[in-house]
Amino acid sequence: MKSQPLAAVSVWRPVMESAGWRCQCAGECGNAHTKTDGRCPREHDGYTSKHGHRVRLMAAPADVSTPVATAVTLPASELRAWCPECHTVAARKARTAMAAPAEAPGLFDL
Repeated sequence: MKSQPLAAVSVWRPVMESAGWRCQCAGECGNAHTKTDGRCPREHDGYTSKHGHRVRLMAAPADVSTPVATAVTLPASELRAWCPECHTVAARKARTAMAAPAEAPGLFDL
């Protein structure tokens, strides 16, 4: 039996089952995941090879820029299974892309 969170199991479990208990990152984190056909290889309750920590997947919106207040109201059909590493990097990249200023004219452009 796979481990489960203490809350929101009715939403979390269908997301994990539809994902096959595997992270659904398809490169949003910046890693192409080329060795695993473009999808993150981390599985729930699996061990990382580097430090031996257990992977705990989370159910989070497919659009990582979704505000937390909106994310908690989403149904399972709008969530994806994410490993913490992929989700953190993808969210950081989304925030940086949104915060990037529009292209300003050059100093000597006339």
